[in-house]
Amino acid sequence: MEQLHDATKITMLFAAAMFLWALLLGTMKYRQILASPDHIAHPYTDIAHRAALLYSFALLLVAAFVQFGGWSFSVELAASSAMAAYFAMAVAGYTFHGWRKDTDNQFRRAGSSMRAFMATLITVEIGAWLVLVAGFVDGQFAH
Repeated sequence: MEQLHDATKITMLFAAAMFLWALLLGTMKYRQILASPDHIAHPYTDIAHRAALLYSFALLLVAAFVQFGGWSFSVELAASSAMAAYFAMAVAGYTFHGWRKDTDNQFRRAGSSMRAFMATLITVEIGAWLVLVAGFVDGQFAH
């Protein structure tokens, strides 16, 4: 049996942590549903729960590209870590708003810091993904 690369193992731990976060958010969502007169969780709790579930599986896809990529450990781990970090920051923001119940649209009053964060999120997530895809192409087709 072939062993997983260390960067793949770390990325899978990111996925495991995100999945655990999703499960914990599910309990938060359930508590809000029980406490709500209309039996609906806050929209951002719902968003956080769903996003964490989706990101956990997205990180498994990232792990596959890391495993079969042709770049060095450092490049593969930097790209997957950058994606995991921004996924976590997004879920943290959603969780915060769901816990505080302070808005139903975080962009309604978005200032320059939110726009800057979104610009870096877009750049890092897409850029890191392209690095991983290029590494996969290099590792699987260029040899």
